[in-house]
Amino acid sequence: MNTAQEERTSDELRTLAERAGHELEDASALDILRWAADTFGRRFCVTSSMEDAVVAHLASRAMKGVDVVFLDTGYHFPETIGTRDAVEAVMDVNVITLTPRRSVAEQDAEYGPKLHDRDPDLCCRLRKVLPLEEGLRDYLAWATGLRRDESPTRANTPVVGWDERRQKVKIAPIARWSQDDVDAYIAEHGVLTNPLLMDGYASIGCAPCTRRVSAGEDARAGRWAGRAKTECGLHE
Repeated sequence: MNTAQEERTSDELRTLAERAGHELEDASALDILRWAADTFGRRFCVTSSMEDAVVAHLASRAMKGVDVVFLDTGYHFPETIGTRDAVEAVMDVNVITLTPRRSVAEQDAEYGPKLHDRDPDLCCRLRKVLPLEEGLRDYLAWATGLRRDESPTRANTPVVGWDERRQKVKIAPIARWSQDDVDAYIAEHGVLTNPLLMDGYASIGCAPCTRRVSAGEDARAGRWAGRAKTECGLHE
């Protein structure tokens, strides 16, 4: 590991992220991830919801055995857990599963059952946001599958930016991609995808808060349907 990585301050990392965001804006997703691998080495990871394994696959081409971090909230569809297991079995990655401090039963005992129905923001914080903050502690940079075309809240996502909350470099290598780009990459490389994508689901989260979408609906319309909530808090 490069000792210089250990010695970088938050200000230095922020400056690095901002500069790279400009310089890599037009770079390919693979080149962005190669930059991340060369710059941060093993202190770089990819997060995946296991909706598909596109970013994990790209990152494995940039750095063999790259850490792929998955949040097991305890509320996932069986198909999502199956996708995680398949990714771990067939791809050159190191899957790391994070879990909340409380099991679903322990959360129910403390907060009452179905917290996701009564206070979805708190449920997401307990089962996603806090576990990820703990899980990313030893990394300097992390990559996500965010795309600008997914929703208005993601329209300005930089390919490399600064995660102020976690004081880390945040990388979105496919930010400029469209769904057609994603589909083409999946077809070309035979990338694993969650079977639910073929069953009417366009964006896959926890089972209690995810539904199928109808024709013409926004891809994320099936997440927290009927509520103003559009994000789990990981990217806010």
